[in-house]
Amino acid sequence: MGAPERGPDVAPVDQLPPPSRLLPLAAQHVLAMIAAPVSTVFLISAGLRLSADRTASLLTATLVLCGAGALLQSLGVLRTGARLPFMMLPGGAAVAIFLQTAQEHGAATASGSVLLAAALLLAVLPAYGRLVRFFPPLVMGTTVLVIGITMMHVAAPMAVGGSRLALVTIAATTLSFLLLRGVRRQLSVLIGIAVGTATAALTGSPFRSVPGESLFSLPRLLPYGTPHFDLLAALPLMLFALASLAEATGQTVLNCETVGRTPDPARDVPRTARADAVISLGAGLLGGSVMVTSAENIGIVQLTGVRSRFVTAAAGVLLILCGVFAPATRLLAALPPAVVGGAALVIYAVIAAMGLDMLRRTHLADRAASTVVALALLAGLLPLLAPQLYAPLPGWARTLVGSGVPAAALTAIALSALFGRLGPRPAVASETS
Repeated sequence: MGAPERGPDVAPVDQLPPPSRLLPLAAQHVLAMIAAPVSTVFLISAGLRLSADRTASLLTATLVLCGAGALLQSLGVLRTGARLPFMMLPGGAAVAIFLQTAQEHGAATASGSVLLAAALLLAVLPAYGRLVRFFPPLVMGTTVLVIGITMMHVAAPMAVGGSRLALVTIAATTLSFLLLRGVRRQLSVLIGIAVGTATAALTGSPFRSVPGESLFSLPRLLPYGTPHFDLLAALPLMLFALASLAEATGQTVLNCETVGRTPDPARDVPRTARADAVISLGAGLLGGSVMVTSAENIGIVQLTGVRSRFVTAAAGVLLILCGVFAPATRLLAALPPAVVGGAALVIYAVIAAMGLDMLRRTHLADRAASTVVALALLAGLLPLLAPQLYAPLPGWARTLVGSGVPAAALTAIALSALFGRLGPRPAVASETS
């Protein structure tokens, strides 16, 4: 574990700020990322129709996992953790896949899928360099776009039950994003939830009752029962785990450059991904989805100029303390479902936009690329638009192609490989042009 150091010759990433600055700097990182885990828990709670007390327990587990992930990435133990100022969050796309798996196969199967995905990620890390090429922006962009659209369809009924509150939440989130700048803009979702909740209180809308009087709480082990392992059902999350290697590569290189460390992907990326896998194993046991290292806090590092990894380690400690403080988690778990639904629609719309941004990096004017995207979107959206189309298929086939996300991902991967080998070669510009 990297020990803190001080002195002019110590790299900024390894310097320990004085205590008077460490706490406020750490709190800033927590405030910038807290909306993501809170929103994720609300999405899972609404999708699985969890009771308020189970929602509070899941929130405890999620915040503790986020804190443990930040500590592991920042400090590093046994080649696990990049020793960079990283935070960790539930993966947005992974949560969508987790919910889809839970709704189609049960929550116990979804937890088993998380464990299988984490185990697969650990197993393939020695060969990570040869796997990243299978997940170019064309594949990932199409998959993420389908995830966003599919989960907007899932989240919409949450908002319908209290459409006024949902619209207020969406409007407040949107205005916050448009009007705020810098770190405050990253709190837009949290601000939207706060405004929606205040509106619910002022209009007399009911809040959920969360029983409990204890001051501290611990995560609940195996909240959905013994995990069930189904390889076909787990395939979408396993594909996500493999695809996350490409994202981990980009984020690790970016963070190295931000803190002034020479990037060494062969050394650092497996450490980043290994920490993701270890914390994801914990998430599978505690009822959560796959956890991923987040690049959100890199903007704070750039903004403040404070590059120390001990700041994000301290932020991890704060997250763990917030998670085990029961009154805070009970308060958050009591929020009206319509408010959560409004926030969820915004979050998944943003995920869909991220998919479009990934596709923008590809040459869609190329006929082969546009064909891959078109057919992958068709495969991904047909289960949403015409689910009865797959009714005659056997169960294993419905699992494989009757779920939008895996169908889109597999179609994009297969067609990308096919066109890459058999498709027309791009024209080569002449030397005189």
